[in-house]
Amino acid sequence: MTGEFEIAGTRVVADRSGALWWPAQSLLAVADLHFEKGSAIASRTGQMLPPYDTQATLKIFCEIVERHQPKRIVCLGDNFHDGEGPSRLEASSRQVIQDLMRGRRFVWIEGNHDAAAALVLGGESSPELEIGPLTFRHEPRAGDAAGEICGHLHPVTTVETRAKRLRRRCFVCDGRRCVMPALGAYTGGLDVFDPAFAPLFGNGFTTYVLGRERVYPFHHPRLVRAAQ
Repeated sequence: MTGEFEIAGTRVVADRSGALWWPAQSLLAVADLHFEKGSAIASRTGQMLPPYDTQATLKIFCEIVERHQPKRIVCLGDNFHDGEGPSRLEASSRQVIQDLMRGRRFVWIEGNHDAAAALVLGGESSPELEIGPLTFRHEPRAGDAAGEICGHLHPVTTVETRAKRLRRRCFVCDGRRCVMPALGAYTGGLDVFDPAFAPLFGNGFTTYVLGRERVYPFHHPRLVRAAQ
């Protein structure tokens, strides 16, 4: 499978949806759901976005869970777009989330947008979670962080085909750490050549680019810089 790679000697699989699957632990990780981003923007600015981002994100989330049937789910922070997000959640969406929790361990990692706000829905909440050689947290730590799996940066990259250039969400990994793409429907992206990535991957990296049916690995020399 082209989406398979290792982090700190541990085999994981990049799902085409943007989730990370750890088969040996039956663990599914997702990053940056940003539930209720549309309602957060509307409440702060009066700008009315279609209020369907949470439902759209949950639909993808449920499809991933159905496909993998994990025993554990870890959400890597910024689970809601702000701390008041759970109070704006529709009852139907709340029920879907609680159904996802049923019969499995479900951990909300605390993010810079929402802290531990999601805990009111159930499950567990923690700043980070260590399982074996891997550490799940929201923001990447500067310097060497072997086994780190994180979100926060919403990586995207540009690849060039024979016909055109395509901008796609991606995983970024160097074998020691992995930055995951955002799963949320209204989340933007940060190009992998942005200076924010340089301290994390000083010796180069591989991106695992999300396509419709599969994940495509591209080593960083093959990528197109966004400024070009």
